[in-house]
Amino acid sequence: MRHSITGTAMAAALLAPLSAGAASDADIAELKTMIQQMKADYERRIESLEARLEEAERTAGEAAGKADQASRQAATRPPPARDRGAVSSGNAFNPRMSVILDGNYYTDSAAGEGTEILGEAFRAGGGGHGHEDAGGGHAHGGAETGFNFREAEVWLSTTVDPYFDAQATITFDSGGGAELEEAFLETRSLPAGLRVKAGKFFSDFGYMNRQHPHEWDFVDQNLAHQNLFGFNLADTGVQLTWLPELPVYTLFGVEAFQGEQERFGALVEDEDERAELDIGSEEDGPRLFTGFVKVAPDLGFNHALQLGASVAHASQSQLIGEIEEEEAGLDGDETLWGLDAVYKYDAPRSYGAGDLVLQGEYLFDTKDMEITAFEDDPTLVGGTRKFKTDGWYLQGWYGFAPRWQFGLRYDAVGTTNRVTGTGPGEDFDESERWTAALTYRPSEFSLLRLQAATADMVTGEDGAGEDFDYVYLQYILSLGSHGAHKF
Repeated sequence: MRHSITGTAMAAALLAPLSAGAASDADIAELKTMIQQMKADYERRIESLEARLEEAERTAGEAAGKADQASRQAATRPPPARDRGAVSSGNAFNPRMSVILDGNYYTDSAAGEGTEILGEAFRAGGGGHGHEDAGGGHAHGGAETGFNFREAEVWLSTTVDPYFDAQATITFDSGGGAELEEAFLETRSLPAGLRVKAGKFFSDFGYMNRQHPHEWDFVDQNLAHQNLFGFNLADTGVQLTWLPELPVYTLFGVEAFQGEQERFGALVEDEDERAELDIGSEEDGPRLFTGFVKVAPDLGFNHALQLGASVAHASQSQLIGEIEEEEAGLDGDETLWGLDAVYKYDAPRSYGAGDLVLQGEYLFDTKDMEITAFEDDPTLVGGTRKFKTDGWYLQGWYGFAPRWQFGLRYDAVGTTNRVTGTGPGEDFDESERWTAALTYRPSEFSLLRLQAATADMVTGEDGAGEDFDYVYLQYILSLGSHGAHKF
């Protein structure tokens, strides 16, 4: 380019005087001087443009680096005060959409019944073979020996207008059955850091409860949530959160749900059994209420910590239990307390190498029940039975190489597993499990995971149970861009 401009200038300068006739020595000298001046001037201009180009490229590279670092950091930090920006015209009529495919290969040493046994851990006040659950069962995440397609999750999200966001999640199992997991709206413009959510949604109780299966760091849910909640506390209701202007990120929230649960606050569904055991009829909703607080101190750019405390109360809980191996009707209420902590380190390396996540939760459940019927000793009717049980997990994963992660988890349910009150007191054993997982992420749209676990499960009142091992090989694929997951 430089030679082309210089050559053109020289030709233009020479043609004009030569076309007028023979040139003198003075004319030639003058032309040479003019050419040298023009050449130097153009070279200075070219050098100036090249310098400006180099500066623009350097600035663009720095901006891209900062954007990449900010994007990675956003995944490891709790959100700041909520964005109340204008509605994007691109989402006015076309919501964001993605489809998540989740499948696996499974085998165990329990004749293919391992995933069922994991959800039957004996819990004081319901569960296992000793006591009968009031609500029905649900095999979300269950697997049989061989190939399994767990679900296809269809996710839709959009900004409706300046006042509301909306989101829906629909899952399809391998048999074509559909389930509406979430469908809710959220306000965008309430004052003083307030926000309202309404519809069907996962509760913000604790940390793991609000995560969908494809967000889990392991193939299966931890034992505490699986046995105390039935995988997730999800229901139809309303949530109010408050994010005050404080030096430390602090989020307060309360929720009210209808109370249609499989485990927590479950009711006896069979009308004949209710009548036979004098268990009361179903109360009008809402019957389930939660409260939570989440605090995230600022630990610097590469570190993030969130601490949480939660409580859930079901105003009605029913159970067909046993007293000295005889059937009894029980009716009362149930309360669940929870503590959670999550620490994340975002290493300044590529594709997750060096990243570290540590998290844990503890859940403590109590049922205060009244004996409504007991044929073996009618004098016990009207007495009270209090059931206490708990569950917890501690897990972590480390990015030991770009795109590669190793995770380890220990979880247990029934560490405290006790019955007190009218009638004989009882204590029961706990169930526990160790799990290791190796995860490879070829891209942000795909995941491959190898997981192995060994479980010691107590499924009967007499301590009977089963020790077994199992292995998963899982894949998760995302068709389309999925919304960012919460901290």
